[in-house]
Amino acid sequence: MRHVVILGSTGSIGVSTLSVLAAHPQDYQVLALTAATQSDKLLQQCLQYQPRFAAMLDHSAAKELAAALKQAGSRTEVLAGIDGLCQLAAHPDADIVMAAIVGSAGLLPTLAAVEQGKTILLANKEALVMSGELFLNKVKRHGATLLPIDSEHNAIFQCLPAALQQHTHDQQITDFGISKLLLTGSGGPFLTLPLADFAAITPAQAVAHPNWSMGHKISVDSATMMNKGLEFIEARWLFNCQAADIEVVIHPQSIIHSMVQYTDGSVLAQLGQPDMRTPIAHALAFPKRIASPVAPLSFKQMRDFTFTEPQPERYPNLYLAMQACQHGQGATTALNAANEIAVEAFLQQQIRFTDIAAVNAHSLEQFAGFRVSTLDDILALDQQAREHARLQLRKLS
Repeated sequence: MRHVVILGSTGSIGVSTLSVLAAHPQDYQVLALTAATQSDKLLQQCLQYQPRFAAMLDHSAAKELAAALKQAGSRTEVLAGIDGLCQLAAHPDADIVMAAIVGSAGLLPTLAAVEQGKTILLANKEALVMSGELFLNKVKRHGATLLPIDSEHNAIFQCLPAALQQHTHDQQITDFGISKLLLTGSGGPFLTLPLADFAAITPAQAVAHPNWSMGHKISVDSATMMNKGLEFIEARWLFNCQAADIEVVIHPQSIIHSMVQYTDGSVLAQLGQPDMRTPIAHALAFPKRIASPVAPLSFKQMRDFTFTEPQPERYPNLYLAMQACQHGQGATTALNAANEIAVEAFLQQQIRFTDIAAVNAHSLEQFAGFRVSTLDDILALDQQAREHARLQLRKLS
């Protein structure tokens, strides 16, 4: 029996993780569930899965949850704040920590799990986008196991040689005959929309992804392809390679989740339904395999596969992220911070869809040369970049 902590259990990844765990009650037990503010949803999850602990980032929400659980006769202990999340991520009884908190809020709890040598299923892109080198140095130092959950990174991981899977962070992919990592992306809901219509895109349109069920922030990032840009940065750290070793390919069907190209001309691809429960099941059981509640592919009903190169004018955020990756850790930290501010402003209908890239571009120009070496440096730059982005928002409005 392996005990699992889910950081961000009320989000789409957290819900999918609980679905996989429920299919294997003899192998996994939920130790702790955490959320930010959705106390009602976390209450229902606690009553269903009976974890020993729960935590909420928002202190008021934590009080509401604790009162509701007590009234329901539940024994689940409730913690609050970032310290509560970090405490559960590092709990001595935790075997596996699903890091599924969206955005920079997931960094500190995920680092807490790393520092206790846990097996971390990494669905939080920002942990590596903000602190890639520092994060992976801690993984090595504390003997933690890091397994990628993003469908693209999980696909690449599955296509790597077994020897490289054990040492992805400190081996050179070229030593294993790999010439390129191919990240696929759907292109989002605006793949064919005329560019002249982009300024009128609404939040409701942007969150309506054609293939994947995701939260609002990630859905907007997918529409701008910033999501793919963050994955580009994450892949650079996860697989110890350079920006030149990674290529982004638009594959609208979202069946091939990513590919690895070898020097002998072979290309290995991982295919599956666009359902996050497949990579979650893979990482939970690695190096074994377990069943997931996902229907297998039917090749009799398969549509044609198409591949195109993403256009810079359609997806400027993708290319900003690729530029930031070449500049270094300071640039990627600042770009991620600015993007979180800009996307939230768009969702609140304060700026236009096209303004997201404008805010991000200005922030990258401002912070491209910044160097960070410690966690304090990273957190300070994150806040500085957010304030700069807010200033740009005021100018736009």
